[in-house]
Parts: sequence; C-alpha cells; structure tokens
Amino acid sequence: MKTVTLRRVYDDLSPDDGVRVLVDRVWPRGLTKEAVHLDEWIKHIAPSTPLRRWYGHQPERFVEFRRRYLIELQDVQSQATIERLRKLASTTPITLLTASKDIEHSQAAVLVDLLRGTHTPTLGGAGSA
Repeated sequence: MKTVTLRRVYDDLSPDDGVRVLVDRVWPRGLTKEAVHLDEWIKHIAPSTPLRRWYGHQPERFVEFRRRYLIELQDVQSQATIERLRKLASTTPITLLTASKDIEHSQAAVLVDLLRGTHTPTLGGAGSA
C-alpha cells in the first residue's frame, strides 16, 4: 500500500499529498473549492449529523465516538467507498482532509486507521467514554 496521510484542509498543498479527499459532511468555512485542490469530496462517509453533534470534538468522548462511527460505517455504501479508497491507496498516495482542529480525534483519523489496516471495523472491543 502507498501512503495514506491525514491533514487539515486548511494546510498548504503538498507535493506528497497524492489524491486529496475531503471526508467531512460540511464544506470547510472560508475556503473555495479552488483553494482546496480537491480530487474528491466524500460527504456520505462522514459521521451522521446526530453523532457529530453528540461528539462535539470532545477528546474524552473519542473512544465512544469511534465505536459509534465504526457502526455507522457498516452500511453498504460506506463499505464500498472504503474498499474503493483501499484499492486506490494500493497504487497512489492518498491524503484524507478534514476541517477538524484536532485531527487525531476526528473521523478522518478513524478512516485513516481503517485504510491502513491498523483497526478493523468490528462492533465490539471499544469501551464507553
């Protein structure tokens, strides 16, 4: 597998980015589509609005957020998208982009783990926060 990286959408473009994919449901504030240099925007892979609102980017809720988000990712469309991104990552670098300030506690971090194979989308295991 080529590299799968995680960056903020507000960061400068890097020659190492490869395919740039925005994985947020909502368009990032203050940016034009031209400024982002996106190859793809995959809204449906982002957490549901109720889950995103519940989480509120509170790091102490991340373990439970991750568990709930992995359950959401079990739908057919999300699984097909994850598989497509894995295949793409096998041939070219991919950068997942998010507007989150704390990218290590974001849905994009969960997706990077899935694409790298460092976490599997199992329903058990993670405890509640």
